[in-house]
Amino acid sequence: PRAVPGFGRAAEPEPPVPQGLLRAARRSGQLNLAGRGLHDVPPHVWRINVDPPEEAQHNLSFGAADRWWEQTDLTKLILASNKLQSLSEDVQLLPALTVLDVHDNQLTSLPSALGQLENLQKLDVSHNKLQSLPEELLQLPRLRSLLLQHNELSHLPEGLGQLLSLEELDVSNNHLTDIPTSFALLVNLVRLNLACNQLKDLPADLSAMKSLRQLDCTKNYLETVPSKLATMASLEQLYLRKNKLRSLPEFPSCKLLKELHAGENQIEILNAENLKHLNSLSVLELRDNKIKSVPEEITLLQKLERLDLANNDISRLPYTLGNLPQLKFLALEGNPLRTIRRDLLEKGTQELLKYLRSKIQDDGPGPSEEPPVTAMTLPSQARVNMHAITSLKLLEYSEKQATEIPEEMFDAVGTNPVATVNFSKNQLREVPPRIVELKDSVCDVNLGFNKISSISLELCRLHKLAHLDLRNNVLTSLPKEMEALTRLQIINLAFNRFKVFPSVLYHLPALETILLSNNQVGSIDPLQLKGMDMLGTLDLQNNDLLHIPPELGNCENLRTLLLEGNPFRTPRAAILAKGTAAVLEYLRSRIPT
Repeated sequence: PRAVPGFGRAAEPEPPVPQGLLRAARRSGQLNLAGRGLHDVPPHVWRINVDPPEEAQHNLSFGAADRWWEQTDLTKLILASNKLQSLSEDVQLLPALTVLDVHDNQLTSLPSALGQLENLQKLDVSHNKLQSLPEELLQLPRLRSLLLQHNELSHLPEGLGQLLSLEELDVSNNHLTDIPTSFALLVNLVRLNLACNQLKDLPADLSAMKSLRQLDCTKNYLETVPSKLATMASLEQLYLRKNKLRSLPEFPSCKLLKELHAGENQIEILNAENLKHLNSLSVLELRDNKIKSVPEEITLLQKLERLDLANNDISRLPYTLGNLPQLKFLALEGNPLRTIRRDLLEKGTQELLKYLRSKIQDDGPGPSEEPPVTAMTLPSQARVNMHAITSLKLLEYSEKQATEIPEEMFDAVGTNPVATVNFSKNQLREVPPRIVELKDSVCDVNLGFNKISSISLELCRLHKLAHLDLRNNVLTSLPKEMEALTRLQIINLAFNRFKVFPSVLYHLPALETILLSNNQVGSIDPLQLKGMDMLGTLDLQNNDLLHIPPELGNCENLRTLLLEGNPFRTPRAAILAKGTAAVLEYLRSRIPT
């Protein structure tokens, strides 16, 4: 635009709406103006069904196709992804509208004239800046879908229950602290999304929603779920993740419930009553809670396909879990399981279920005969678990805050071959010297979460060692004698005090995984790393690497290379985010030729 003398540049004109689009809209009844940079809707769009088209005023000799007086009323108007800050009251000039989509704009309010659109079935005003809704919105008798997610609503109109035809309502990602009790009147509602608000409780009246199939309450502040909610007979999917629940409700009537997601809460107890009615359940997600045990009744869930119990406090499982006929995915990592070795957990669900089934035969009717080992068992009672030593080849003395391992632990081993040692989460300042007595059988040692400052020569004599966990100690170096651990495949040195990459690691031919995150390592030798043929995973996150040598790109065996959280400038975060193959390729491209 030309500058007007004395007024600077003229305002940018709105991008016009092409006449061809309007002509097509008159024929089809649909107009899509998404993503056109509109700050305002041009008046002739609102008046498309009122005014004769421009060409009618200039040219009266139409073909049959252009007889504007036979045009179709506009039924669908899409104004999404523009820059609209308000909608004109002229919206009432489009009374035939069934779909109005204005998502992803900058609307702070809606016109009261919306209440005139009595044929409207779908209204999408999500991803705007709405702080309230006009009461007139409640007069839309045919509205079936109302999408309000990602706005700034702190309350909903009390009369929302008047929208009796509503089947879908999404108010997620707002600032709601409560739900109007009139919600109970929405008896045709099928999907209700309340996620990412500030709700502390749910009204028990929600149970009157007899058609509701999907209820999402993820990421609120719920401490309980009203027991009446569990009578919702049509409910198929219930999301309660990321709340403050301490227990689950009983579900006497939810015979159709297929998915229950309740991870990241504070649930401590899983009762038979919580589970026994859920005959249709196929997904049960309870990860990141504080559950201590799993009831035998879980085997009543005959349709269960996915069971996620990761990161709880479960120390033992009912072996009958192995008999669930449909189970395809079972997550148990991050639990203090006493009866299942870690390498078994890593082999996947089918191997795990096979193992559990094999224990049912060993144990006769069920695991109830064996006294349960709980977190409450006093150390003196469970000081030596002979069953673990003889049957599981496991020597365990963990989470005792002990400064040394009692002699009777080693005495009890006798001639029994021990494969796994777990002395983690104590206050050990050195590797227990008597560990060398296990050198002919031990292949997995966990000394993580102690205060060990150096590695003893006794540990270097465990020639069958394949897995060594030393995370969260105070190590600054590893001895050259560790070269003798020729079968070592995985070493975890995260959260120690290494300032240099331990050079002995370059000389361990079987190493597949090096976990060295959260130390102070300042450099690595790419030529030595390239010589490690088996190395597939190298985790160097959160160290002091100022420079990543381009030659590291030649380590083409690496399937996982993690470098985030270091002070180097290149490769940039965008390249790191693309994954290992992209990082290696980038580094190779930087090798000077």
